[in-house]
Amino acid sequence: QIQLVESGGDSVQSGGSLRLSCAASARLSCMGWFRQAPGKEREGVATIDNTGATTYADSVKGRFTISQDKAKDTLYLQMNNLKPEDTALYSCATRSKVLGCRHDAWDAGSGYWGQGTQVTVSS
Repeated sequence: QIQLVESGGDSVQSGGSLRLSCAASARLSCMGWFRQAPGKEREGVATIDNTGATTYADSVKGRFTISQDKAKDTLYLQMNNLKPEDTALYSCATRSKVLGCRHDAWDAGSGYWGQGTQVTVSS
């Protein structure tokens, strides 16, 4: 059983920055960040595979950067120029990339998931 623990969520003003971390007890060949705002469906934010290949949602391209430290089994999400619409519970997940490694093709029941960290952006 793989355990994932997110941290780094906070309340910030619009235009601010945050860096989220996801510490994994072990990692598979694909990791990703997802978010869910109240009353909305879960949205894939970004993914990264074991070669470093990444995918991003259009809504975060140019503002968010996903990265990983393989030695520490830690996933990061650097978020810049935050907007109120980025407010959500952010969760990380990992699975084998044999199943695919795209932010927009990852079912909630696939792989291992953390509990999430809350990001709130005020205008």
